[in-house]
Amino acid sequence: MRVVMALSGGMDSTGLLLRLLSDGYKVTCLIYDYGQKHIIEIERALQNLTYINNNGIKVDHKVVNLSSVMGLFHSSLIKNNEEIPEGHYEEEQMKSTVVPNRNAIFASILYGYALSIGLKEDTNVKIALGVHSGDHVIYPDCRPEFYELLEQAFAKGNWNSEKVSLHLPYIDGNKETILRDSINSCRKLRLDFDTVFANTNTSYNPDSNGRSSGTSGADIERILAFYSIGKKDPVEYVKPWENVLSEALKTKLRYNVMKENGTEQPFTGEYDKHFKEGVYTCYDCGKKLFSSKSKFDSGCGWPAFSEEFDNAGIIKINDNSYGMNRIEVRCSGCESHLGHLFHESKGPRYCINSICLKFEGK
Repeated sequence: MRVVMALSGGMDSTGLLLRLLSDGYKVTCLIYDYGQKHIIEIERALQNLTYINNNGIKVDHKVVNLSSVMGLFHSSLIKNNEEIPEGHYEEEQMKSTVVPNRNAIFASILYGYALSIGLKEDTNVKIALGVHSGDHVIYPDCRPEFYELLEQAFAKGNWNSEKVSLHLPYIDGNKETILRDSINSCRKLRLDFDTVFANTNTSYNPDSNGRSSGTSGADIERILAFYSIGKKDPVEYVKPWENVLSEALKTKLRYNVMKENGTEQPFTGEYDKHFKEGVYTCYDCGKKLFSSKSKFDSGCGWPAFSEEFDNAGIIKINDNSYGMNRIEVRCSGCESHLGHLFHESKGPRYCINSICLKFEGK
């Protein structure tokens, strides 16, 4: 069974490689150098190929240099462009990490290469890609319908296209799916899971020593995937694992609260019993929301304020969810959900999630 794949050096394509090898495929990998800032991923890919080959499993590979062509494109991932954004993977700013038409270009090269192998070896060839559902929100070229149409276009545009087909085993899965699958693949191949995944890079902004930042959207998604399977990520981070995990969990919670109208658990927030003198601002946009002078201990389990800051202009929306009649409050600067406003006998109570706030002390 013959297959070609794009090996980036990240956890998704590495997991795919393990899956293909454990399924008995003869694999050839194309590794793309497209001028990405996180060029360390190519070094990691080569380290893993050496490790796999040293364990008696033959994998052919070729490094394809596309840096001169893709240097024409605008993306924060490509050298000499804008800074890599930080935060949750699905936030709007993460769209800057899209490299225009990247997967179509990669898939086109793979298709031509696969068809050439199919003709030379007189065999059918699969093109395997590690795209998954976690990428669908930000990357349109990771969606199932994109690959369905792309495969149709390739078939229409080539003779002997019956020899080539796409293989997308994780298209409906996510990073947790890939990790759990990789544990089984490593067991079958008698490879060490931690060694393999220490030899990967997911970070879009590693430091000069190749250590993952733990702050890019891709980092956070990876950290949470390892957390979900109960494992410590073996890759090296700038900060200790406990720190990057804690920050990733906070980022996930903050996204859930501020962008999906979630609520943090009562009595768990940083500012519930916080009474220092200063100003509370919106975590997302920095707009001044509340003064410490208006903060009081309501006993409700969330920070409570009697009035908003001058010119805060907090947005108030009727909220009839969960069978209750409440007033939702949102930041006027970025429209992020903050909490609710209650009118009580003692006066107004702005009940705000700590995770939505930053404190600026005097």
